[in-house]
Amino acid sequence: MKKSPEAVLEDDVEGRGLLAPMTVVLDDSVADEDDPRRVALREWLALHPNPSGPDLARAGLVAPHLPRPWGLDADVDYQLIVDDELRRENVRLPINPIGIGWAGPTILYAGTTEQQERWLPKLLSGEEFWCQLFSEPEAGSDLASLTTSAVRDGDEWVISGTKVWTSYAHLATWGILLARTSKEGAHQKGVSYFICPMKAKGVQVSAIVDITGDHAFNEVHLDEVRLPADYLIGDVNDGWRLAKVTLGNERVSLSGEGVLWGRGPTANDLVGLVRDGNVTHSELDRDDLVKAWSHGEILRLLRLRLVAAAQAGREPGAEASVRKALADDHGQEVMTLAHRLAGTAGMIAGRGPGGESGVDGASWAYGFLYARALTIGGGTSEVQRNIIGERVLGLPKDLTN
Repeated sequence: MKKSPEAVLEDDVEGRGLLAPMTVVLDDSVADEDDPRRVALREWLALHPNPSGPDLARAGLVAPHLPRPWGLDADVDYQLIVDDELRRENVRLPINPIGIGWAGPTILYAGTTEQQERWLPKLLSGEEFWCQLFSEPEAGSDLASLTTSAVRDGDEWVISGTKVWTSYAHLATWGILLARTSKEGAHQKGVSYFICPMKAKGVQVSAIVDITGDHAFNEVHLDEVRLPADYLIGDVNDGWRLAKVTLGNERVSLSGEGVLWGRGPTANDLVGLVRDGNVTHSELDRDDLVKAWSHGEILRLLRLRLVAAAQAGREPGAEASVRKALADDHGQEVMTLAHRLAGTAGMIAGRGPGGESGVDGASWAYGFLYARALTIGGGTSEVQRNIIGERVLGLPKDLTN
């Protein structure tokens, strides 16, 4: 029997120990056990002991920060309370990262009421899985150079082009799509933002198997795919602005505790293995462990700083790019060190440092290979540093300015 997208994704992450929970330090006001919001949540959970994706979506618990009826209009404190209560009851939220984290907020930001009502309910419940059709063979980091075209034909848009590195396109019902609707003026001015049904006539998905042996990525060919006119989100030629809304959410989403884009083990886990196990290591290894642990603590504190800023009502701004750039390098640092401590043979056999086996050992072996992607996906390190240079440090875009 064919597995659902959610089941496939759960197998991917559970099989490699990548579902380690993220811990957030709660201040006294949020930690209050008698907070009325906690009481209300506990009452709801008592009535829904095994809530389904649709149950959670209808209750506004999937993305509580969204406005009602899609969320709870929750401030950051309320979001932390929701996360804490659901975690205590081992409630799993729907797995639909691109849909819930990136497409949903963009549709809510720029979509019409009809578009929101059409796509958001099943997006939030996880019943319809989403992918992102942005990158192209000749337009990755330089996304403004995309050549996929969208031509208006009566009440339809005709889409032609090729997208690449599209995660889980083979499982998706819908995709968010950037296409060129004008060649006049600056490249960024002629881009529009569409919703593309992945089973539409003319959509062909080809598998890309990566270094880990996974089939997560795909190349997607669009051969005169016809989309209804109202599958355009926002205004014609305004897609670049909406893409920045999407990518801004992506860079926050890729900044969790684990070193593999918020998943998987941490530097502290590696230090624990060396401290508690029989891992042969040198003085140089100890120095590198201290550095990796220190970098992990800096990132943890930076994340708490971002949470505190959000609680105070301040937008994160460019800090999301700062944390992602640091976290990507850190992930490769930790996994490279783990590979060194495990020994090549141990990593090939799916064992971690100290001969650790099973799911935990496999997570280290898988993570070493997966970590190669960290400084590329979600915006390369070079792009992130350009953003930091221009928006944080106020540097010119090039040396001739």
